[in-house]
Amino acid sequence: MSDHKPSQEDRQHPWDPYSDQPYIIRDKAYKKRMKRKHLKDYLFTFLTSCLVFPIAIVTWLFNRKTEESGRHFFSLCVNLDKGEEQYELVEELGCESLQVRFFLSEMDRIDEYCRFIEGFNGKDVLLLVVQSREHINDSKLLAEDINTVFTKFSPFVKQYQIGTTINRSKWGFFSVAEYLRFYQVVQTVRDEQFSQLRLLGPSVIDFEYPYLIRALFNGFNVRFDKIAALLYVDRRGAPENPQMGVFDTLNKIGLLHSIARLSPKTSSRLLLTEANWPLEKTAPWAPTSETECVSESDYANFMLRYYLQALASKRVESVYWHQLIAPGYGLVDSREGLRKRDAFQVFKTMTALLGNVEVRRYLKQDNVYELSCFDRVLAKDVLVLWSNESELSLSEYMYRRGMDSDGLKVVDKLGLQLDVRDSTISDSPIYVV
Repeated sequence: MSDHKPSQEDRQHPWDPYSDQPYIIRDKAYKKRMKRKHLKDYLFTFLTSCLVFPIAIVTWLFNRKTEESGRHFFSLCVNLDKGEEQYELVEELGCESLQVRFFLSEMDRIDEYCRFIEGFNGKDVLLLVVQSREHINDSKLLAEDINTVFTKFSPFVKQYQIGTTINRSKWGFFSVAEYLRFYQVVQTVRDEQFSQLRLLGPSVIDFEYPYLIRALFNGFNVRFDKIAALLYVDRRGAPENPQMGVFDTLNKIGLLHSIARLSPKTSSRLLLTEANWPLEKTAPWAPTSETECVSESDYANFMLRYYLQALASKRVESVYWHQLIAPGYGLVDSREGLRKRDAFQVFKTMTALLGNVEVRRYLKQDNVYELSCFDRVLAKDVLVLWSNESELSLSEYMYRRGMDSDGLKVVDKLGLQLDVRDSTISDSPIYVV
């Protein structure tokens, strides 16, 4: 962070440079006082959720509407403090869409951020504007600084994610209403002077639909051009594992999309602006306890399968892998130089093979997940196959499905070509072209 002197309230939300997030609020009296202050909105959040959730469930069950995946579905988070090495790494990955965090508490470094983004040579950038308690409390200061943000960045950034992680008080917001007032100030500045820019929100983390519902069904004069959601599913293990009985990653996306469709406050265009799994034995860099951490192998498999399910949903415009360089959860480990994890090659292969496809079919049969796509540029079919329950030879699966295995090219998650006869369908996805 910078030499900016934080306000008294901002000091209650100190930053953890290891896990790239605020520490848990240690002042229990402060937290209790703030929670009590917003008790009315917690009740309103509960009542709104009780009213809308049953309708959203019914809508989800019958929702067949899909959205076009974005031009840059396979997206990535990068940070100023991770250095200029990121330029070359992003080029190697073939990634064209990035998210960059900008902290309102670092207005004194805004020119550094501008130069950092310009260094990516025309990549499509989503700027995440991270709140501070000082700006949440002072709407005049927020309006002045967001005007500066839009003025500085608008020549090369057209999309802005306003605020983040609004349902975690350590990030600064103590109620959804507090966030909506914050967003309304930003939107007013945008509407009056920067109408060409697009604003995203409300940036609810995890599958906590009451907060999303409260943010999308409200009496504030706000509208989100697109939905930003930090849809982490890591606490359930594999991305196919369900929550509440039926909500695996695919169904969570479906419900989020249905809630957005019901709301008059937003379009139904959905971006998953953060996702990852924490890595074992990386404390203090891991953002969770060791209980939720996984091996580097599982990390690569789980993230790939997360992307595949998001792609299969046909309801997500972009998914942002969080992030490029981070010892506890990134594609690259920076503890001793820069070490590319297998996940780095997984992202590169995924982008190369699926960057221009449209989804034809997604199914589960014989304990095998099958994502069938068509490459619009190469005019070729691409199958992605995996199983998280048992292993099966590819030849046997093709035989069972009545499919000809002649002339197939099989590639593993790292982009290495395999012999069809020796290929196995397992928890590590394979591509069949």
